[in-house]
Amino acid sequence: MGTQVFVRSETVQAMPPPVRDRGLVRWTREHLFSSPFNTVLTLLSVLFLWWLIPPLLNFLIFDAVWTGEDRTACIVTPQRPRVGACWAFVIERFNFFVYGFYPIAERWRVDAFFALLLFGIFWLLTPSAPGKRLAVVYFFIVLPLVSMMLLIGFAPLGLAYVPTSLWGGILVTVVVASVGMVFSLPLGVVLALGRRSTMPAVRLFSIIFIEFVRGVPLITVLFMASVMLPLFVPDTWSPDKLLRALIGVALFAAAYMAEVVRAGLQAIPRGQYEGAQALGLSYWRTMGLIILPQALRITIPNIVNSNIALFKDTTLVFIVGIFDFLRTIEAARIDPQWATPVTSTTGYAFAAIFYFLCCWAMSAYAKSVERRLATGYRR
Repeated sequence: MGTQVFVRSETVQAMPPPVRDRGLVRWTREHLFSSPFNTVLTLLSVLFLWWLIPPLLNFLIFDAVWTGEDRTACIVTPQRPRVGACWAFVIERFNFFVYGFYPIAERWRVDAFFALLLFGIFWLLTPSAPGKRLAVVYFFIVLPLVSMMLLIGFAPLGLAYVPTSLWGGILVTVVVASVGMVFSLPLGVVLALGRRSTMPAVRLFSIIFIEFVRGVPLITVLFMASVMLPLFVPDTWSPDKLLRALIGVALFAAAYMAEVVRAGLQAIPRGQYEGAQALGLSYWRTMGLIILPQALRITIPNIVNSNIALFKDTTLVFIVGIFDFLRTIEAARIDPQWATPVTSTTGYAFAAIFYFLCCWAMSAYAKSVERRLATGYRR
C-alpha cells in the first residue's frame, strides 16, 4: 500500500500570544516589574499612594460637609466625630470667589465676558473651526474692546462704570493671566529678534531689558509698576492700579518668553536662512514664513510651561492691593461666621483644584498640538 499524504487546503489561523505577552499583563511586566529596581520602585509608589490617597479622599469627599449656613455645620460634634472639607463654606461664598465686590446687579457682564472669552479660545484653538483669520481678529481686536466696555462700563450702551477696585476673585485672575499670555508672546518674539539683530542699538536695548527683568523677582516688577510708574506721568494721567499690574506682568512674562523664542531660533539650521536668501525673500518675510513657524513649533513645550508659570504667578498681584482669586479666599476664610479648623484648608484645597484644572487643560491642549504637528511633519 502506498503512503497517503494529507495536504491542508486552508491556512491555519494564527493562535493568540500567551496571556503574559499581551494586554494588561504585558504592560505591567514591561513598565512596572521589568527589573528588580523597577519592582522596588513600583512597590514603594503603591505604598506611598496607599498612604496619601485614602485620607485625601476621606477629607475631600467622604467626610466632607456639603450643606450648611454657618460654621456650626463644619464643627466636630459627638454625633459627627470626623469632619472633612467644609464645602458648604465654598458653596456659600462661591459668588464672592468669582466676582469679588463686583456689583451684584452687574455681574451678568462678567458672565458675558467669560462666555465671549471661552468662545474665542475654542474658535481660535480648535483645528477644524472655520474662519481662522476672523478668529484672530475677534480674539485680538474685538474681544479686548468688548471686554473693556463690558467690565469697565460704556455709557452710550447703558453700561454703568465699575471701577477696577471692585473687581476680584477669578475675574481678576483670568484678566491678568489672559493679558499676560496674549501680550507676552508677540513682545517676546520682538525682543528675541532684537537680541539677535545686527543693529547694535536694538540688540543692546533688548539685552538690557531681558537681563534686567529676568534678574529681579516678579514682586519687584509689580512694586515698580505700581509705585514708580505713576511718578513718570501727571496725576491726572496716572494709570489704574490694575492696569499697572497688567503692564508689569506682561513685561515680566515677555522677558522670559523672549529667551524661549530665542532658543527656538537658535535651533533652526543655517540652511533655512540661506535657502530663504536664495529665493530672494526679505528679512521679515523670511522670519514670518520660514523661521518663526519652525521655531515656535519647536518651543511649544517651553511656551506652555511659561504660560502655566505665569498663570500661577498671578497670585502675587494681591501684594500690590489687587483682589485676585487667592486674596478672596484669604479674606473669606477669616470670617467669624465660618471660622472652623477646616475652613482654611478647604479654601486652599478649592484654590489648588482650580489652578490644577486650568494648568492641566493648557498642558493637555499643548500635547494635542505637539501630536498634530509631529504627525504632519512625518508625512
